[in-house]
Amino acid sequence: MFNRRRSLIYLGLFAGPALAVFLLFAVAPLVGTLGLGFFSGATGQDRFVGLENFINILTGPVDGPRFWNALLNNVEFFAIHLVVELPIGLGLAALLSSGVLRRSTGVYRTLIFIPTTLSVVIVAFIWRMIINPLWGLVDFPLLADTHTALPTIALMSVWQYVGIPMIFLYTALIAVPEEVVEAARLDGANGWRVFWQVKFPLIAPQFAIIAILTFIATFNGFDIIYTLAGASAGPDYSTDILGTYFYRTFFGSGASLSDPNRGAAVAGLIFLILLIVTALYFWALQRRTARANRLER
Repeated sequence: MFNRRRSLIYLGLFAGPALAVFLLFAVAPLVGTLGLGFFSGATGQDRFVGLENFINILTGPVDGPRFWNALLNNVEFFAIHLVVELPIGLGLAALLSSGVLRRSTGVYRTLIFIPTTLSVVIVAFIWRMIINPLWGLVDFPLLADTHTALPTIALMSVWQYVGIPMIFLYTALIAVPEEVVEAARLDGANGWRVFWQVKFPLIAPQFAIIAILTFIATFNGFDIIYTLAGASAGPDYSTDILGTYFYRTFFGSGASLSDPNRGAAVAGLIFLILLIVTALYFWALQRRTARANRLER
């Protein structure tokens, strides 16, 4: 009994400060923001309106099309990261862990990861200079066309953050037991089959985690769109994602007036989307793990 009480005291001493900071700076602002979405009116004169703000954002004649446009753009933004960033990161990780580069592995790993450490403003400035139609390498205004603006910005983001999946997958690949790889080679498997039939199934959980983290990151995206296209997310809202839509709604920009209550409702919808998708992922992961455990028995 005494040992248990002492353990609880130690747990409170070590975990208490971190828990207090988390509750104060993460949970409390989240709850406050979600609660703000159920009210309407000027500050100090708020009145409870229930789900009215949420309904207007989803179905209103003005807010509805803007929200769904931002959501679809966000899905496209995520899809480009998923089909471009993750395969490139996996390929780079496979190359670096294969031993082909030998002593240069650390150099290439550092060079690939360096863009991740750069400011988004610097990355945006560099790429704006590169694709400038007047003195850059491209003679077409990619950021001024509604069909190419969002894919162009997404590929810039891929270039900056491809080092993150590369590092995660590289560490997973070098942790694969060498005995398993040698056994596959003794059975006559070539390098291609060893990777896809031995190594990749072992790192598939890490790959799935990176995919869900990419989803969360892209649906929280804002900075690179704001830097390159502004709060209006032009041209003609073609680069508008949920982050920039929330910014215009909450803080106001140009012709869009500030409305913290509607902005909080947008933030609540973003949180709900992230919560549902993440919960579905962990539910599927738990089912798969339980099925694998039953097969082992």
